[in-house]
Amino acid sequence: MAIDISKRPDRQIRKITISQKKRSGITSDLMKIIAVIAMTIDHIAWVYVPLDSALGQIMHILGRITAPVMCFLVAEGYYKTRNVKLYARRLGLFAVLSHIPYVYFETGSVNIFRSFPGTSIMFTLFLGLQALIVMDSGRYSKNAKNIIVFLLCLLSMLGDWGGIGVVWIIIFGIYRNRKIQIQYFSISGAVMIILSIIFSLTNKAPWYGQLFQLGIFLAVPLLYKYNGVRKGGNCSRWFYYIYYPAHMVLLKAVYPLVLSLSVYIVKLVSGK
Repeated sequence: MAIDISKRPDRQIRKITISQKKRSGITSDLMKIIAVIAMTIDHIAWVYVPLDSALGQIMHILGRITAPVMCFLVAEGYYKTRNVKLYARRLGLFAVLSHIPYVYFETGSVNIFRSFPGTSIMFTLFLGLQALIVMDSGRYSKNAKNIIVFLLCLLSMLGDWGGIGVVWIIIFGIYRNRKIQIQYFSISGAVMIILSIIFSLTNKAPWYGQLFQLGIFLAVPLLYKYNGVRKGGNCSRWFYYIYYPAHMVLLKAVYPLVLSLSVYIVKLVSGK
């Protein structure tokens, strides 16, 4: 089945083809499931497991899978959605709705300014999508596009995975060859890790504390195996949007209960 993007409401100028035949590899829905599981493991670790422990490092390594996959799927969504404007509005809406859960997860408070200037990765994904829209638009000159995209990258620094998240979405959006995508993703990811280590050293933190960031490269096999097929319906799509803010609230809300239960078990085992 051919989808002519030039005829959809937002007048994009590309054309893609989506085969309805079964393909080997990983569907976008399976990639989302893997990303959600990795994200949950990562967030459990941030709440309950010390970063400098072996278990904490392992859990965060697995958790690094999520951001690259989410950025990749946003770029794929841009090309395959029938209405980019609606897609952008949906991302923007959940960027707003996810802010308070994000603040609560990070600080334990519902004061929306408590984590300022910080907000969730949904904000970064939204700006990354905006960058693709600008780059694909015929309304702006090349210089204007470069300036707008640069400003979007700067603005994304307010969000989780800011800066690099927008860069990854642009890479996955501009380069449609999978090998080239992964090549530039790997280069930019390596630069990010090096900068993270340098930042840690300038703050007199151990450099090896950032090695868990190497987990972003665990996403590479998933990107290679992606077959371009989406099997889930609207229900599964809305599940992923809702799960993100909901799981952060739940993990943080049950923390006092888990802590009390842990103390009780320790006392019970020690006989005190």
